[in-house]
Amino acid sequence: MGVVRGLMSAKKIFQGRSMTASTPKGFLAVYVGESQMKRYIVPVSYLNQPSFQALLSKSEQEFGFDHPMGGLTIPCPEDTFITVTSQLH
Repeated sequence: MGVVRGLMSAKKIFQGRSMTASTPKGFLAVYVGESQMKRYIVPVSYLNQPSFQALLSKSEQEFGFDHPMGGLTIPCPEDTFITVTSQLH
C-alpha cells in the first residue's frame, strides 16, 4: 500500500466522524485487538511507514471501510501492534 493510498484509506475511514478532543492534533485513535479492543493514540506519521501500512491493509481486508468501533480498527494481537509501533519510534 503506498503512502497516498494509506492516507486516502484513513480519510475514508474517518469521513463523517468527529474527532474527539481526547485525540490531539497530529494523532489518530486506533482500536487494536482480536476480541477485546484497546484504544491507542498514534502519530499520523505512522501512516507513511510500510510496517504500519501492512496493519492497515489487514484492517481493510477484514473490515473494508466499515469499522465496528467507529474508528480505525486493526485486527491483530496487541503484542504484534506494540512490536510494530515500537520499531517506528
